[in-house]
Amino acid sequence: MIGRRQYQLRIRLADAAAETARHDPSAREIAPLAEILRRHGAALVCQHDAFAAYVAEAERRGPGAFPLYAWTRATIEDPVKKAKYVKAFTLQVDGEEVYSAETADALEADLRPLVGGPVVTAMTRHDTDPANNPQVPKRYRS
Repeated sequence: MIGRRQYQLRIRLADAAAETARHDPSAREIAPLAEILRRHGAALVCQHDAFAAYVAEAERRGPGAFPLYAWTRATIEDPVKKAKYVKAFTLQVDGEEVYSAETADALEADLRPLVGGPVVTAMTRHDTDPANNPQVPKRYRS
């Protein structure tokens, strides 16, 4: 259905769990999280790594075609933001970055018991309504 709002879940992991998830998402140390994700066809995507890949692609193809290049590059070069984003993960479901409310609800319900534990420290839910999402700061607009 065109215009239907979609959702994305994001989780923040504890330091050691984040490092493990970035390099071995099926590791025993994060097995309860990995099992829930497997059941839902979901995958972890480290936000810092995704930002770095975007910047690398923009630099390879030319930043002019990448409207978020300057902002994203500034983010990955800032040590404080890097420390934040290496622990932040988006959850893709069946390869999709956003998904239905029903899909988000089911995944969120299964993940909720892990929040506040030794692996998952926080979980947030985001939607595709532009009014609910950050806008590019003026200094990075073309």
